[in-house]
Amino acid sequence: MPESRSSALPPPPTVRGTLAQVLRGMLMGSADLVPGVSGGTVALVLGIYERFIASLHSGVEVLVHLAKGDLKRAGAALRRVPFVWLGALGIGILTVVFLGASTLSVAIERYPVQLAGLFCGLIAAAVVICWRQLMTPGPRHWQVLALSSVVTFLLLGLSPASETSGEVTTPLWGFFLGGAVAITAMVLPGISGSFILVLLGLYAQVLAAVADRDLVVIAVFALGCLTGIAVSSTTLRWLLHHYHDIVLAAMIGLMVGSIRILWPWPGGFQTTELGLPTASTWLVPTVLAVLGLVVVLGLDALALRLRGVDDEDLEAEVERAADATD
Repeated sequence: MPESRSSALPPPPTVRGTLAQVLRGMLMGSADLVPGVSGGTVALVLGIYERFIASLHSGVEVLVHLAKGDLKRAGAALRRVPFVWLGALGIGILTVVFLGASTLSVAIERYPVQLAGLFCGLIAAAVVICWRQLMTPGPRHWQVLALSSVVTFLLLGLSPASETSGEVTTPLWGFFLGGAVAITAMVLPGISGSFILVLLGLYAQVLAAVADRDLVVIAVFALGCLTGIAVSSTTLRWLLHHYHDIVLAAMIGLMVGSIRILWPWPGGFQTTELGLPTASTWLVPTVLAVLGLVVVLGLDALALRLRGVDDEDLEAEVERAADATD
């Protein structure tokens, strides 16, 4: 299957495009802070997911050639890395993570049910938008989506590993594996890396290592993250190229299954138990869910119109160039 236009590496950067990329990164960073939501989900909704994976893979190619001692190919691969595109995305993500973590944490603690309703609406809109990206949807894709949803739903029902304190007690290899698994979850739509760390019993320990400037633990965890990015980006790029619709259907299933920890009732983010709304709790979360759904679908419709205008301009430019050549 030929690669879609969105999977190609980014075009040369412009000031407006770079600023827009920082904004995309901020949206992805905001998602990574939310329990059960992944930055990969936002990347899918924004239409940059395949491009994001391809860009990560281009950086991995540099490391692979360097490891083989092939400096010539490493240099050629280095020139293909979209540093500005990835850098702007990273700046946006890190800005929100460092500046917004405390604010969002307080909001989630104070309004767990209301915010869970809002994020349910956002995820529902993401599922609709991502389903439209399938090239030839059929019964097989519904089956893959259903299986992925059920597996994710069951996995997210697991009780998180107990963490009574932030004291670092896990061996270094545990931080390496935890980093690799968590970063893979962040890249995949549907499951947040922070939730995976909680399940592994590493969340408080990683935060403690950062707070205490434990450089050894931080370095091992970062190395695990780099390894996870290398493996996941390479694998996902290959899968998206050869099995685009199947992979996308599975990713949509991840998002559907993640509703388990976003379901507002009875306690929103505070529990994975599911319940029915009561007379006093149904209105606000439901309104926020509908609001989130409508806003995201509206923005997507606007983005489609803008992309259509861009495509028409590009086609007109090609026609003018062809006429000039004739």
